[in-house]
Amino acid sequence: MIHSADKLLDVMKVPVSGDPTSAVLAVDHREPHEAPVACDILVVGGGLGGVAAASAAARRGRRVCLLEETDWLGGQITAQGVSALDEHDHIESFGGTRSYYQLRDAIRDHYRALLEAPPREPFNPGNCWVTRLAFEPKAGLGALNALLAPEIDSGYLRIFPRCKASAVETEGDRIIALRALDLETGRHPRFEFDYVLDATELGDLLALSNSEYVVGAESIAETSEPHAQPEGAKSHCVQSCTYIFALERRAAGESHVIAEPEGYAHYLESQPYSFKIHVHGGEIYGEETGWLQYQLFEDMPGTKGPLWKYRRLIEAGQFPGSYANDLTMFNWPGTDYRDRPLVDLKPEELAAALRDAKRVSLGFIHWLQTAAPNPSGAPGFPELMLRPDVMGSIDGLSKYPYIRECRRIKALKTITEQDVAVAHQPGPRAAHFADSIGVGWYPIDIHQAGAGDVGVSTRTKPFQIPLGALIPERLDNLIAANKNIGTTHITNGCYRLHPVEWNIGEAASALAAQAIESGRKPRAIHADPEQLRALQADLLGDGVPICWLIDVPHSSADFSPVQRLAMAAGYADKGDQLTFAPTEPLPAEARGKILAALAADRDPCGNAPVSRAAFAAALAEAGLT
Repeated sequence: MIHSADKLLDVMKVPVSGDPTSAVLAVDHREPHEAPVACDILVVGGGLGGVAAASAAARRGRRVCLLEETDWLGGQITAQGVSALDEHDHIESFGGTRSYYQLRDAIRDHYRALLEAPPREPFNPGNCWVTRLAFEPKAGLGALNALLAPEIDSGYLRIFPRCKASAVETEGDRIIALRALDLETGRHPRFEFDYVLDATELGDLLALSNSEYVVGAESIAETSEPHAQPEGAKSHCVQSCTYIFALERRAAGESHVIAEPEGYAHYLESQPYSFKIHVHGGEIYGEETGWLQYQLFEDMPGTKGPLWKYRRLIEAGQFPGSYANDLTMFNWPGTDYRDRPLVDLKPEELAAALRDAKRVSLGFIHWLQTAAPNPSGAPGFPELMLRPDVMGSIDGLSKYPYIRECRRIKALKTITEQDVAVAHQPGPRAAHFADSIGVGWYPIDIHQAGAGDVGVSTRTKPFQIPLGALIPERLDNLIAANKNIGTTHITNGCYRLHPVEWNIGEAASALAAQAIESGRKPRAIHADPEQLRALQADLLGDGVPICWLIDVPHSSADFSPVQRLAMAAGYADKGDQLTFAPTEPLPAEARGKILAALAADRDPCGNAPVSRAAFAAALAEAGLT
């Protein structure tokens, strides 16, 4: 059966003014397609999840094709402009995968080459207050391209930029081929594969393949989540998107005011444009629920710093001779587009929505330059200069809007608020998932969209990523590899961030590779404890943590056996801590509980005193974990 789209939107071509449908392309499926491109794994979408998936699969010796509709790989950190990473307190040593740390190190190395003196550690080019690593999108792009270069050179990975899926061919519950449109040339490449990973930003492949999926906010009756919709699901309540931009702080007296965009008066009132925001306690902004008043360059009581330093990408003072002025990226409630959700719109409707979303962000820039409160004098900061080169676009906005929420698969496992929120998880960790294939941590952070959206935000405990959330209920060879996994509207708010999306992509490709090698479907691998353990061991060997033990990082020789021990036997006497204490002696009582949990009939270390890490290693060597 053929499932096809007659029209596609070229998001990069959406204009700020004029007819937005000029970016809509008709797809003529009568046009002859090219000879099929054969691969083992097709990854559709070149964001963080897609890049991580393609890289990991190619490293495993699988033939991979990667499609990306923009001309920049990297999604959130590049084409979407959010290059101030949304991470967590432990990220410098734990909580990301080995390859994610390699990406972070490569970005830092790019800027280290510009330094004249050793930097403050951890080195942050932007020295901002929301993250430990902020940078220009092009630096992220360069690091990603370098990371993929060995796989491209080896021939295992082929990248198809500016290509968007236009049709899929199915047989029963399998997708056997995909046709794409090259948005620049009009060519129609066709791909045949064993497995296809949906890493698109809006979950486009779910809709195109007629897969079962969820949109918007569920009801309490559906999920039992305390903060779900009380009276019924609301599909229009999808988190708002944002077009990101970067500004340079030029010398006082200069004027770089942009023209007032169409619709400015409307958005001035309806957004509204302001430095004052309402926050929920436990968000990244503060501990207490209420209103916070920021200023652009001044510290305000109760805040973590001025808005200029919130997501600053470059602190010029660290790079004398390389940067004359600071550079800041803006991702702020005032730039959120809330008029309508982006999912399940016709291409013409989506084009109009994105045009308006661009006007929202340009309006915020104009307000900053002309009307924002300025304690030093007249309203506005005309010296702020829009930097189109930073985002690689003509209009100065990101090539693609920052997408917080998309279509979500109906999965074997749907993660709920109760699984992760502090109110429901009394220990140091969130709910334990025996099928864990990764970890993450971030508050539930919902950017409201749509009338009646609950918009809850709350703290979470460090959580795991269950394999079941990546596997659709029905389709056999489609795997979710982005923020389109089995979450609810609420838990999407903590599973959508940079390191989690990267981890999801890596795990999705590992699952696809094992499915090919074993001849088993992903659902069968998930249901078979032996196959599941083999997948987890493979991920651990690749430096992917699957449970939270923050003092045994991926670089430690103890990493894999310690992780395997915790997954097989629990945390024993360390159940109330995030640490493992690898060098400490293991008390006899705890040792006995571990052996009992493993149903082991002997202690591989005998009666000799042993450190915790050495005991974990002995259990692994004996095949007990």
